[in-house]
Amino acid sequence: MKQSEVKDLSVEELKDKLAEYKKQHSDLKMAHTVTPLENPMQIVKIKKTVARLATELTKRELQ
Repeated sequence: MKQSEVKDLSVEELKDKLAEYKKQHSDLKMAHTVTPLENPMQIVKIKKTVARLATELTKRELQ
């Protein structure tokens, strides 16, 4: 998810997406621990998306 897409989301959508991506990140990490993933860069991409969402949410709460 790109930063431009993140900026277009409402606060509620940000919270929902953040929870969704955090769950997906933990699931992928667990799956990778048990059996190596074909593309482990998926974990990095999702981690960066979680950071983008969290940053935008914090930015909006401070305004």
